[in-house]
Amino acid sequence: MTKTNIQWRELLTKKIIICFFTGFTSGLPLYIFISLFPAWFYDSGLNFKEIGLLSACMIPYSAKILWAPYFDYFSFSMGRRRGWLIIFQTLLLFLIAICGFFNPASQINTIVVISLGIAFFSASQDTVIDAYRRELLLDRELGLGNAVHVNTYKFSSLVPGALSLILADFFPWEFVFSITALFMLPGIILTILISEPKLNSLPPKTLKQAIKDPAKEFITRKGVKAALLILLFIFLYKIGDSMATKLATPFYLELGFTKTEIAIIVKNVSLWTGVAGGILGGIWMIKLGINKALWIFGFLQMITILGFAWLANVGYDITVLAIVVALEYFAAGLGTIAFVSFIAKTTNPKYTATQFALFTSIGVGLVQLVSSVAGYLIVFFGWYYFFIFCFLLAIPGMSLLSKVAPWNK
Repeated sequence: MTKTNIQWRELLTKKIIICFFTGFTSGLPLYIFISLFPAWFYDSGLNFKEIGLLSACMIPYSAKILWAPYFDYFSFSMGRRRGWLIIFQTLLLFLIAICGFFNPASQINTIVVISLGIAFFSASQDTVIDAYRRELLLDRELGLGNAVHVNTYKFSSLVPGALSLILADFFPWEFVFSITALFMLPGIILTILISEPKLNSLPPKTLKQAIKDPAKEFITRKGVKAALLILLFIFLYKIGDSMATKLATPFYLELGFTKTEIAIIVKNVSLWTGVAGGILGGIWMIKLGINKALWIFGFLQMITILGFAWLANVGYDITVLAIVVALEYFAAGLGTIAFVSFIAKTTNPKYTATQFALFTSIGVGLVQLVSSVAGYLIVFFGWYYFFIFCFLLAIPGMSLLSKVAPWNK
């Protein structure tokens, strides 16, 4: 068997299976917040102001950089990554399971505390899983490995967003949450079975090193100017796409599409085309490499934003809606895989958890925060010119590629 065949056999078996399960385990708690909690709150008779507390409970997802250094420094008998994972996953299973035994209408404070706990341990699990995945995969494997992780992350939404809601029509909430919590078991079993990744460098010797050294190492390795350009690029690469889809559902409603049409067409098309884009992007990146993928996928991601401007001009048209959504989420799937792979490659394995958390906080958390002004821009521009603005907003990120990811490097 040739060396290439050995690499493919390795890539498509053990490592990809690990990425499959880590993606599913990582996504499940987040989609409980997005899909299951709102239904549970509403069914319990809470008003919309109280349901709004859910957003505040998700703060740990944006603030995880504050405690990420602890995961690079502290270790356990199971290892630096597996030891933390088994703790977080066990606590998540327990906290998710006990949710249904409380009544949000009369025990809202308890529910908020449990929700904060789930968000904290979920965000912490994400940080450790990101670090483990970066240390597990070779550079040439980052594209396909991250593609599998990201797409199974999306597939995990089918549990709280479909299965659990169906069960809630027939069974009490304590049963629903208990069943939902059991879907954490595959991740726990995986953590027990896998081995700790082998590192080429020693982890930080002190907590002070774990806090200060990741930033120092990144700046020293890249230089101040290059480091700042990379951080700026991480912020700008997906901001146009993120801004364009921030208020997509109100946009569809204003054009006259019904909620049923949005649920059937938009949600299904966006899920499957996004998954297809992610998988094909990961496979394509094996040949292209990360740098070329950032250029090609980023260009497609930017161009498809104009589809929304087309839809705004056309108005109510189901065919155009399906085409626009399919192209947008397929391209976004491509762009996400290249972007996550770039972030992974930029981290140093010695400080994976801290640096990965920093980059994702900028590329996801900060971008989402800035995108919150989308409503004001829509009022100012109108829908058509708003999407043109989002297209233009994507250009600065693409222009930085020549500096941070040269085509031929």
